[in-house]
Amino acid sequence: MLPQAIRRKMNLCTGDLLEARIEAERIVLIPKKKRSRRGRIIKDPLTGLPVLTAGPGAPKLTSKQVAEILADFP
Repeated sequence: MLPQAIRRKMNLCTGDLLEARIEAERIVLIPKKKRSRRGRIIKDPLTGLPVLTAGPGAPKLTSKQVAEILADFP
């Protein structure tokens, strides 16, 4: 497990993929392609109602993140 301070600094979440390399007898971890961390509100194709989505495979959103997303909703 990576220390919390490193995860915060690198904006990493549980489930993010990392590439591992060996360089000069050290293990180097490189984040793979970043997923969008920004949730958005879309129109549900079945109901026509607005729904919050962060895309497939996205990490769970905290209540603070949901509040920030909803603050931008018209």
